[in-house]
Amino acid sequence: MVVFWGHIMTRDGIYVNPTKIETIVSWNRPTNVTEVRLAGYYRRFIKKNSILAASLTCLTRKGVKFDWSEDCEKTFQEIKNRLVSTPVLTLPSSCGDYIIYSYASKKGLGCVLMQHGKVIAYASRQLKTHENNYPTHDLELAVVVFPLKIWRHYLYGETCEISIDHKSLKYLLTQKELNLRHRRWLELVKGYDCTINYHPSKANVVAYALSRKPSESLD
Repeated sequence: MVVFWGHIMTRDGIYVNPTKIETIVSWNRPTNVTEVRLAGYYRRFIKKNSILAASLTCLTRKGVKFDWSEDCEKTFQEIKNRLVSTPVLTLPSSCGDYIIYSYASKKGLGCVLMQHGKVIAYASRQLKTHENNYPTHDLELAVVVFPLKIWRHYLYGETCEISIDHKSLKYLLTQKELNLRHRRWLELVKGYDCTINYHPSKANVVAYALSRKPSESLD
């Protein structure tokens, strides 16, 4: 068995490495309207999504009681399955142009790696004890460093764009007043051919949701 570029190759064939999709596969059922909107960003990739997600869409309507039915559970599991299958999940190509959508919350860090409008991998983790004391700026910087470390095998030597919802980080590479932690992280960022762009959180549904997963199900 050989692990290569996020896939596992055996004598029986090639399979997706479970670590690429574990964050989605292990997702617990939603407990509120915000969590129901997990798959919203990728609805255009899921065939007949409006019909498939009808029971979940009803839960997001104003004045409707949040009552998780058997039909909702079946739909939720099917959407998770489609999020980690083609055409949403794809193999990376060698032309670079990766896009990372990242989001940090007081619960954890979430990010999605994409290329040509399709997902390569998902990732999330809960905050470490000392990170709970980070100011917002440091927490947002941590979620820039997080994907660069875990997806180094995809990103090193390739062009990539990191989209975050914290405007000040756009100017990270030109800031003069940096503490030791910032300097250490900045050195890591400079090792990649990447740009940091502002992306409103409302347009970053999946990474936003991943950062808010219940702590017992975070990586």
